[in-house]
Amino acid sequence: KFGLNQVTSLVEDGKAQLVVIAADVDPIELVCWLPALCKAKDVPFCIVKSQAVLGKFVGLKRSTCLAVTSVDNKD
Repeated sequence: KFGLNQVTSLVEDGKAQLVVIAADVDPIELVCWLPALCKAKDVPFCIVKSQAVLGKFVGLKRSTCLAVTSVDNKD
């Protein structure tokens, strides 16, 4: 799942297993609080270089963040 509102809801509900955040979000205030929320909810997170990388992963041009909610055992 991707998008700031959806990722925030998933983290707050405890459904996110991993959160990936883009480092080049402008203004940075949009996502600067997200790592603190992840730490408070014990959700691992990582930061990647660009929104374009996340966008390719979710099929868009750009994305600020995404949350992994489930992983197939075959993967």
